[in-house]
Amino acid sequence: MGPARFIAFEGIDGAGKSTQARRVARGLGALLTFEPGDTDLGRELRHLLLHHEAVDPSPRAEALLMAADRAEHCERVIRPALAAGTHVVTDRFIGSSMAYQGHGAGIDLVELRQLQGFATSGLQADLTVVVDCDVATSRARLAGGSRDRLELLDDAYFEKVRAGFLALAAEGGPSWVVVDGTAPLEELEAAVDAALASVLSLDLER
Repeated sequence: MGPARFIAFEGIDGAGKSTQARRVARGLGALLTFEPGDTDLGRELRHLLLHHEAVDPSPRAEALLMAADRAEHCERVIRPALAAGTHVVTDRFIGSSMAYQGHGAGIDLVELRQLQGFATSGLQADLTVVVDCDVATSRARLAGGSRDRLELLDDAYFEKVRAGFLALAAEGGPSWVVVDGTAPLEELEAAVDAALASVLSLDLER
């Protein structure tokens, strides 16, 4: 067996990233986790950030709260699992802050990346898979469900977020891969599996 690997799935809501994260974690026997909210502190921060009707943080405050969640997530969940030799698959990581608070809300990308480095103590995913879809498809897939504070923002914001994810992938080198979230399911899964094999030499158990 090789070293434990850390894999992040990114993309706007409705793209299909959560479904692929679950599938990959199951196929690798990996720990499945998510942001924000997969620690005791994180659950409180998630409620404040997304579901508290009286709280509407400024972009910089939002970025700091997300970074606090990520710091706790790395310390309490991700690093211990990797140290124990367990693969980790996360639904959202650094890319989400860069896309949402950076490209979407307009926070300086250099400052924001420095904040992520502090929060994670330099931890980065070995592979980041951006599951991409257009905003109209995202809205259609999410129609009828309850929406959190960020999901209530307008289409123009999400166009910037989606463009942000694609820009991050273009700049991220071979450890960042974009797959088409609107492709037929078998094609989407094959593209994800190909990324795992080519970047990390990992194959899913069937």
